This record gives sequence, C-alpha cells and structure tokens, in this order.
Amino acid sequence: MTNEQRPAGVSPPVAVVFASVVFIALSIGGLGVTSLVVDADVIPVRGLGAIPGIIGQVLALAGFAATLWWGLRADPPGWVTAVPCAIAAYLGEVLGVVLGALVSGADPVRGVAAAQSVALGFPGPVVAGAAVLAGLFGILLVRARTTGPRWRWEDEDESP
Repeated sequence: MTNEQRPAGVSPPVAVVFASVVFIALSIGGLGVTSLVVDADVIPVRGLGAIPGIIGQVLALAGFAATLWWGLRADPPGWVTAVPCAIAAYLGEVLGVVLGALVSGADPVRGVAAAQSVALGFPGPVVAGAAVLAGLFGILLVRARTTGPRWRWEDEDESP
C-alpha cells in the first residue's frame, strides 16, 4: 500500500457525453429492433411524419443528460442515479412526441394519441431501459479509479 491518492475516473462532463452517445445509440437501435420483432410501428398514429419521433428523442436525450449531470455531482455518484435518468428520458420522449406533433402542424388530439401509444406501448420501456444502461455506464466511468496503460519503461522510478 502506498500513500498516493488513487487516480480519479473520467470527469463528469466527459462521462455525460459518452453516456449520452451510448443512450441515443441504444435507444434508436432498441426501438428499431423491437419494432421489427413485434412488427409494429414506434408511433402507430398515421400522418404525423418523422418530426414527433425526432423531437421525442431529442427531449429524451436532453432529459437523460441533464439528470445524469445532476447525479454525477455526488462523490462518488450512486448507482441509483440511473433510475431518475430513465424517468427523465421516458418523460422527455413522451412530451417530445406531443410537442413534435404540434410543431409539425398535426391535430393536438393525434399528438396526444401518439404520445399515449409511446407511453403505454413498447417505445417507453425501451427508451427507459436504454437510459438505465447508459446511466450506469456514465456512473461507472466516473467511479472507475484507473490510469491509462503504461509500459514498464515509462515508469521513472525503475532503472533499466
């Protein structure tokens, strides 16, 4: 044992960026694969276009990243932080679908129906599951106490 301080993990801003990339990849991939497996559309309401889904993913990403940023303030951040990340992503997806429908000029009733199908169907749990996994990844990045790989000859205290 030495008295040296353990190296810190990844900084919280970097962890949020990496975890956000993981979240959006898992979310989009998970929605696509689940849609193929269950043979159903992610947003089954016709005539809305792609805008509600895009805005839903953007708001889900924003909610996820903001919540993870908030959770990584603790030292060390707790694993339970992934749960609020999932809730924020879920709510962001549902609210984003409604907002996207309104922005695209669709009938508000159709936008609410689309959000209801996202909230109660498979898309909501898929987005929340992706957020839990990505949130745990971000927390792991901050909690991991490692240094980069080094060759033996890079250490100054060893003589050749």
